[in-house]
Amino acid sequence: MSAAVPGAIARFPFLRQDVAASLVVFLVALPLCVGVAVASGVPAELGLVTGIVGGLVTGLLPGSSLQVSGPAAGLTVLVFEAVRAFGLPALGVLVLIAGLLQLVTGALRLGRWFRAISVSVVEGMLAGIGLVIIAGQLYTAAGLTAPASGTGKLAGLPGAFVRAVGSTEALASLALGAGTVAVLVLWRRLPPRVRAVPGALAAVLLAALASLTLSLPVATVEVHGLLGAVRPPGAASFGLLTDAAVWGTVLAFALIASAESLFSAAAVDRLHDGPRTRYDRELMAQGVGNTVCGLLGALPMTAVIVRSSANVQAGARTKTSRVLHGVWLLVFAALLPGALALIPLPALAGVLVHAGWKLIPFRQVAALWRTHRGEVLVLVVTAVSIVTVNMFEGVLIGLALSVAKTAWDASQTRLEVADRGTGPVRAYLSGNATFLRLPRILDSLEALPQDRPVELHLSGLHHVDHACRTALESWAERHSATGTAPVRLVAPAP
Repeated sequence: MSAAVPGAIARFPFLRQDVAASLVVFLVALPLCVGVAVASGVPAELGLVTGIVGGLVTGLLPGSSLQVSGPAAGLTVLVFEAVRAFGLPALGVLVLIAGLLQLVTGALRLGRWFRAISVSVVEGMLAGIGLVIIAGQLYTAAGLTAPASGTGKLAGLPGAFVRAVGSTEALASLALGAGTVAVLVLWRRLPPRVRAVPGALAAVLLAALASLTLSLPVATVEVHGLLGAVRPPGAASFGLLTDAAVWGTVLAFALIASAESLFSAAAVDRLHDGPRTRYDRELMAQGVGNTVCGLLGALPMTAVIVRSSANVQAGARTKTSRVLHGVWLLVFAALLPGALALIPLPALAGVLVHAGWKLIPFRQVAALWRTHRGEVLVLVVTAVSIVTVNMFEGVLIGLALSVAKTAWDASQTRLEVADRGTGPVRAYLSGNATFLRLPRILDSLEALPQDRPVELHLSGLHHVDHACRTALESWAERHSATGTAPVRLVAPAP
């Protein structure tokens, strides 16, 4: 035994720090796993299954050593819509195929390209998700049923408030949810010793205690047992793959989960001095995790910045901490499943309202507004599109707008005119001449004098597309034909 202990210490030199960090991450993950599952419209146990897989499977794989995976608030809206449209049995197939797509993408070494996605699109996506989560969970906090669409949720809030005011049960439920949010907001101001307990766990425990002590008429989590909640996809569910809408949902799962995971990895890398993330391997690790989750019929997973930052701040040094957090989730689900039935739904709604609020990048919007207002437009349009249309199409709209903005910014041109009053008028075009700037270029050229020769110098152009070149040549011909002096194109770009 004495020889075994030094050997274990040599193999796991940071075991003490990692065990302590794993307990902190477990306490942070527990209420979030349950809350995300409930908000997604699936049994609470499926959130724990995804958290367990994120620890025991993805946690063991290479990629990012300190970030932690599990069910994420950012996918609740998409999962809810998918379960409503295709049914709970189909969820496993959707997650399974999305995981396989992530595996293929990582194997093809395309993971690094997810970093090329505009940050404004990602932040707009998170903002749109946050708004839908907040609106939907306000209904849950009041014990009411939320409308299906994002716009319906927002538009129905005034009526829901009126109904809640007229109901004692709804007011009690709403008060419990509001109290949960208040605890989460005020928790950071408490002494460090108190804050050693994660705020989300403390808020849920206090809400459960208040509900039991005061006998509040509020709904609680329904418990079916861990094994009973696991539903591997059947053959009938795979038949749904003939539906194009299913593939749109699968692509949305894969795209959003991958982007969120890799952006989380980049953020986590800034929090520690350890090994950097290997993006392709991390994407494959996420793919393996989602493939396993799909086979178990569980929720999709992503790397989650809240759990990951808690892991780093708690002193984790290796991947052992994230693996152990999965062990603690498994032990809890196996030994204390009945404890879930004590958790009030308004408390989980409060946790998710707080999480949804944190998804909205208020500070980033204010900073962008001062320096890059075009990026704010992309962010806002993406968020509004997700709320008004749906997740997948909203992201596509944001990506399309981002590409258009980039093309517009890249096609900057400048026209300088040197007119000495006598002799030819010399005009100098510089920058990138594309069809996007063509109207402005032609307006400036057509304002040049018609009664004197014009020399249009193109040597300062880095790029001239076909449409712009053709338009410049046509203008030169028209100007020479209608004016009293010719136009000469000098040093045209190749």
